[in-house]
Amino acid sequence: MDLLRFITAGSVDDGKSTLIGRLLFDSKSIMIDQLEAIEKQTKNRQAGEIDLALLTDGLRAEREQGITIDVAYKYFSTPKRKFIIADAPGHIQYTRNMITGASTADLMIVLIDARNGVVEQTRRHSIIASLLNIPHVIVAINKMDLVDYAEEVFNNIAMDYAEVAKSLGLKDIRYIPISALDGDNIVDKSGKFTWYTGDSLLHVLENIETEKDINYTHARFPVQYVIRPQTEELHDYRGYAGKVISGTYRRGEKVIVQPSGIETTIKAIEKNGTETEEAVPHQSVVIHLEDDVDVSRGDLIVKQENPPQLSQQLEVFICWMDSKPLVPGNKYLLQLNSRRVRSVVKEIEYKLDVNTLQKKFAPSTVELNDVIKATIKTASPIPYDSYKELRENGGAILIDETSFVTVAACMIQ
Repeated sequence: MDLLRFITAGSVDDGKSTLIGRLLFDSKSIMIDQLEAIEKQTKNRQAGEIDLALLTDGLRAEREQGITIDVAYKYFSTPKRKFIIADAPGHIQYTRNMITGASTADLMIVLIDARNGVVEQTRRHSIIASLLNIPHVIVAINKMDLVDYAEEVFNNIAMDYAEVAKSLGLKDIRYIPISALDGDNIVDKSGKFTWYTGDSLLHVLENIETEKDINYTHARFPVQYVIRPQTEELHDYRGYAGKVISGTYRRGEKVIVQPSGIETTIKAIEKNGTETEEAVPHQSVVIHLEDDVDVSRGDLIVKQENPPQLSQQLEVFICWMDSKPLVPGNKYLLQLNSRRVRSVVKEIEYKLDVNTLQKKFAPSTVELNDVIKATIKTASPIPYDSYKELRENGGAILIDETSFVTVAACMIQ
């Protein structure tokens, strides 16, 4: 069974947490004790209704304020697919949380209040979807019950959002009218939308095609660990453990170890302790090489076709995630997959307004939640790909050298 990771986004009070609660509730993915707990916590219950948003708004401050602050991850499955949901905050001061939750998402659900239409935060979250190269977007036009399920309202909002999507280069867009509070068009199709011919939200989530999003042409295998038991029975054993992030590997193929550039051949591939002929994306395997070459944690085993770029100077988009401002010349550890090197932020080209896409060149300061374009110089060469082309090998983080706190998310250009 395959896995779909998706994130919900939208303005405050658009119903993100309620939508997720409804998905979990109607798909019978809530434990009895969870249900009893939120029934006790629900305030101002009318006609026996419970507040489904409490399933994801887990922090006390969230429940008190009625807003989402942290990224909450929820897991559920249907007979067709497994799901991981990231419920991200809508407030602009939590942009870093939004980017963290969206960085691994296959799909984004953008909620729009049918009464308000496309607003500033809708555009901001769509810009983030574009920056993070999220391949699929579902526009869920919520609270349709408050506009009498009007087709005209739905069509006008869909046309407005289509203009936003076109300007940002978003491609696979689907529009669904819903009422998260009442459960209309969430798990099952609702008879209240006589004019809507599409599927329910869950049906789309279960059937959306993600296989084509997997890159099978750019072979990338970051080495996580060198296995060298040095025991009597395994005296000559030397294997390189890791996860295939893209491409395929077969026994007997020629490969290159980056950044050293050493060429060798795959001698064997192990999966779950058993030899196999092939390794494909998302599989954790152990690769054995014909030659005794110098391979360490952080090295990248690639094939000759479609090699990664190799450089000590990177052009990156950075989302700053630390309360301390970023100052050009500051030194950090840059980590890309399992490779970690010392680096310095050399130059800040501009700050990007994530509401309008306007650029402020040569900003004097970079504060928490700012998105900037910058140049990073690394102490040793980094094998990388453009984030737009292969985000699995184009997304990195910056780490404070003293506190080891992650201070930035990077998208290499």
